[in-house]
Amino acid sequence: MNKCVFLDRDGIINESIIINNKPVAPNNLSELRIIKGIKEQLIKLKEFKYYLIVITNQPDVARNLTSMSSVKEINNSILNQLPIDDIYVCFHDDSDNCDCRKPKPGNIIKASDDYSIDLSASYMIGDRWKDVEAGINAGTRTIFVDYNYDELKPKNCTYYTKSPVEALEIVLKETYENN
Repeated sequence: MNKCVFLDRDGIINESIIINNKPVAPNNLSELRIIKGIKEQLIKLKEFKYYLIVITNQPDVARNLTSMSSVKEINNSILNQLPIDDIYVCFHDDSDNCDCRKPKPGNIIKASDDYSIDLSASYMIGDRWKDVEAGINAGTRTIFVDYNYDELKPKNCTYYTKSPVEALEIVLKETYENN
């Protein structure tokens, strides 16, 4: 079985756009900003044979606020710039009640089946409570990156940090200790 670091996209891989102290996804490629220092940490994780898979909710497509092609263009740019193995996207809104929308673990489970991932040896990193809940629901360890948004915070994550780079340092530290 393989191990994986599952990563939320907006706020973890790339900068979110903050409006009224709440995160919003970039609407197009010109708004995409990769978080400084993230690439170097991801490269180190690849050296330890981690799969790196993005699990992202993109409800703005269902809400007609952005197009599916814009989301795919952003995702392709991320795949071209970073050592990410795959990106699993939920394009639904909450009212669709699908299995792939975090906090449900559907996309994490699908990725674990597709890549033979041992979820108990894996991590989910996110900046919103839904990311952490999805990881908990899938059986991963969880790391919450706290940007202090005006919204609910997770209650039961494994680790709290202040940045995505710091979150990846936790994974690397645990990996060093266990090898």
